Amino acid sequence: MEIKSIKGIDSQTWNTFKATAIKNNIRMSMLLKLMLSEFNKNSKTFWDNILNDDENLTEKEANDIEKITSNIRKEKGFRI
Repeated sequence: MEIKSIKGIDSQTWNTFKATAIKNNIRMSMLLKLMLSEFNKNSKTFWDNILNDDENLTEKEANDIEKITSNIRKEKGFRI
């Protein structure tokens, strides 16, 4: 077995990680694999929902935001 190290982990985070592994009765390496797997899955799901879901804004909301943005950009000092 090869020993790996993770730099910059404070003792509280490390102890919480160890305690979580013990509480769930799994090895720390398996817990890390599960955490990474869940993180990647949730990240993909999150962006899938944003990019491929139904409209996030109604047409009226989008037009209102566009008008407000246009007015802000016309204000003196915002753009040169």
